[in-house]
Amino acid sequence: MKNATVGRFLLLAFLWGGSFTFIKVSLDGLTPGQLVLSRLVLGAAVLLAIVAFRKIGLPRSAGVWGHVAAAALFGNVIPFLLLSYGEQTTGAGIAGVLIGATPLLTLTIAAAALPTERATRRKVLGLLIGFAGVVVLIGPWTDALGSFGGQLACLGAALSYACGFVYVRKFLSPLGLAPMAAAASQLLAATVLQAVVTPFLTWHTPEFTLKVTLSIVALGLFSTGLAYVLYFRLIGDVGATTASAVNYVVPVASVLIGVVALGESVTWNLLVGGLVVLAGVAYAENRLRQLRSKEPAPAAPSAASEAETGAAAAEPVAGSRRSGAEEPR
Repeated sequence: MKNATVGRFLLLAFLWGGSFTFIKVSLDGLTPGQLVLSRLVLGAAVLLAIVAFRKIGLPRSAGVWGHVAAAALFGNVIPFLLLSYGEQTTGAGIAGVLIGATPLLTLTIAAAALPTERATRRKVLGLLIGFAGVVVLIGPWTDALGSFGGQLACLGAALSYACGFVYVRKFLSPLGLAPMAAAASQLLAATVLQAVVTPFLTWHTPEFTLKVTLSIVALGLFSTGLAYVLYFRLIGDVGATTASAVNYVVPVASVLIGVVALGESVTWNLLVGGLVVLAGVAYAENRLRQLRSKEPAPAAPSAASEAETGAAAAEPVAGSRRSGAEEPR
């Protein structure tokens, strides 16, 4: 990769990895519902401004919007809320590492829901390795990394992402939506859905201290909005397979940023469990062979493939990786 591309790759990893710290800090002044609504409004504003500037049309069919809303529910609203509730009682670093289990869960759901996705021996072994890493990571024998309930909420967010990615693969990708239109539409739908449910969630008067304000702005504008643009640029530069390798750096970034910004501790089970999870994902996806294989010259991916890789990915881990089904971060 060229120096500029490497720079984009690392910037994207730290934007997505930093989102967990931004969530943690934002919770000092906002409830989970307020936080999610704020980040969605800011993220949607960024993408809608881009599609308006580029004169990219949004879907017009009510049926398409129905699928977009479903994808937004599983790919944005539910996981964003679960992460926000989970990080009230667990650390930003472990939240980022637990979200790294998303591809494993996606493989499992895809094998059950998509006829084209076979549960091969490699995938099954990779899943078993990865889930063993999740058990080590959560460490039910200790509370050093936060409450068990908070960790389960973060793992539930990963499960919701997985459902969203499979849904996008099955129902939205065949429609061939332009990638930025799909991404903007999904964030817009997610914003509307979250606006409807927020009044029914816990509420208190927001406290916009400087740290809280900067964190929610960074989370919405950069980690939720501009990261999409950066990710699609990477796909165009180096192809989807290489670009999706950013997902292996995101958990590392989330831990490093949590340690530096929040003073979080790094325990042995966080390190060992995280490495085992990533090893399981890499084996199940046959990642080393994919990265060694020679990809065609980088070119803008098709609308269908980009919509698949991007429409459900607003979280750190919001990129796509190839694991039988196109998945994110």
